[in-house]
Amino acid sequence: MPMMIVEPDGERVPVKAGETILDAMYNSGYAYRIGCRRGGCAVCKVDLVSGDVDYAKPVCDTVLTDSERADGTCLSCRAVPRGDLTIRLRDERIRLTNAMLRQFRLAAYEKEERAQREATAPGSAAAPIT
Repeated sequence: MPMMIVEPDGERVPVKAGETILDAMYNSGYAYRIGCRRGGCAVCKVDLVSGDVDYAKPVCDTVLTDSERADGTCLSCRAVPRGDLTIRLRDERIRLTNAMLRQFRLAAYEKEERAQREATAPGSAAAPIT
């Protein structure tokens, strides 16, 4: 499960496979502004500091300029992370609206990470033979 760092606050937000940036924030108990949620209004623009995203669904061609695309601007409602990433919010900070969701999501992420480490540890059934 990829981990997303949200600047300027440095909050850690786990992202499930196929989940958009915006959905990951909301499913982890955070709030950020939204608009149409269809990639057409540009209200949810964020700056991609590191990492890569894909757009599983179409995005209006006129919403992002060529220079914005080149600089790493993406639409959080449609952008699906390919791995770990860092984003920077525009104009406002992320707000924690449901602390329980945040704790559950981080606990699930840590459990998954621990299981992956144990599965690849020397001596485990899934560890590569050298």
